[in-house]
Amino acid sequence: MKNRKITALMTGILILLTGVLLSACGGGKTDSEKLEGSLQDMMASLYANADLVQDFKNNLDSYETVDLTDDLEVSILGTDQITYTEGVVSMPMMSSMAYQCVLLRVDEADVESAKQALKDNADLDKWVCVSAETMLIESRGDVIFFIMSDKDTAAAMSSAFQKL
Repeated sequence: MKNRKITALMTGILILLTGVLLSACGGGKTDSEKLEGSLQDMMASLYANADLVQDFKNNLDSYETVDLTDDLEVSILGTDQITYTEGVVSMPMMSSMAYQCVLLRVDEADVESAKQALKDNADLDKWVCVSAETMLIESRGDVIFFIMSDKDTAAAMSSAFQKL
């Protein structure tokens, strides 16, 4: 009987320590965590922390991050049916590369439906003479990350988004 109590106590301590270690090491992050700060600052952080190829980094001066407006919605999101409280898009001002990266802040209750609307309406072939290789749509809390680009750039930016 005494051995069972000691085993139960040790198991409880082990579970508690595992939870503390996971939280301290960032292993406890979930999609429901809210990201604080402006989307403009988040986008700058993505570029600063993404493991991008040197050619891409060399051309970042020609990229512009702007607030998403009603005029841009359909061309950037593929639809004007997503309700968001804040949105930014980063894209080259002039390039032969198919690329755009979008951050949207939406009501948490609408995250999944907004992600589905992006999937259903985004067009990888919207650029003249070029197409994006891939599209990624992810979220953390109330922020949606939406990118259309080559696979390596999308993966690097996605990794940086998950580390925010």
